[in-house]
Amino acid sequence: MEWKLFADLAERAGDRHVAVDVEPGATVDDALHALLDGRGDLRDRVLDEDGTLSDGINVLRNGSEIHTQQEGLETTLEAGDELAMFPPVSGG
Repeated sequence: MEWKLFADLAERAGDRHVAVDVEPGATVDDALHALLDGRGDLRDRVLDEDGTLSDGINVLRNGSEIHTQQEGLETTLEAGDELAMFPPVSGG
């Protein structure tokens, strides 16, 4: 499974594309924890103090936002899925 990371998330992970090993039937949460394993700086940016996904961090599976269009972090992954993560977007 591969994550596509954007903006400062890619910088903290060390690359825009990060492959992680997850078993068939894994969830987005499983893939997220595989991504964060050994990447403390990225973990601190993505998770709140209680270990939940920080407000404003957007996670997409196959182009669909997981919290509004799927089952959140419990969304089951399938072979060939694409995961992406964006930091909060601000502008003026």
